[in-house]
Amino acid sequence: MVVDVVELTPDETVRLDPSRLGDLYLQLGEAGAEDVVCRAIEELAVRLSHCERLWRRDDLDGLRKCARSLIAIAEQVGMNSLARVAGDVTQAIDACDGVATSATLTRLIRIGARSLTAVWDLQDLSV
Repeated sequence: MVVDVVELTPDETVRLDPSRLGDLYLQLGEAGAEDVVCRAIEELAVRLSHCERLWRRDDLDGLRKCARSLIAIAEQVGMNSLARVAGDVTQAIDACDGVATSATLTRLIRIGARSLTAVWDLQDLSV
């Protein structure tokens, strides 16, 4: 029996709120806003990596806490998609649904990487 295998390559657009970044620049000035954005990006990258490690260790309480912490940071810099998906991860954990948790965590990591790149590109910052 020959079975056709189809490889799925998820591709979705991340949503950034440029007005949120604009507000930061108005409130904090250019240097202050860039500092906040740089710190947020660094912290998001660290926490996304930590979420993945927690999942591999089967530490759902730690994973839930880490995913929740991503929401406030992502919202601060206008990463709406990332904040929403981090909320989806916590909901899957709360529902005790391991398959949904795995799927939404994978999506969170994918959206996180794209969001971080999009903010860098939007701000024209270099690593």
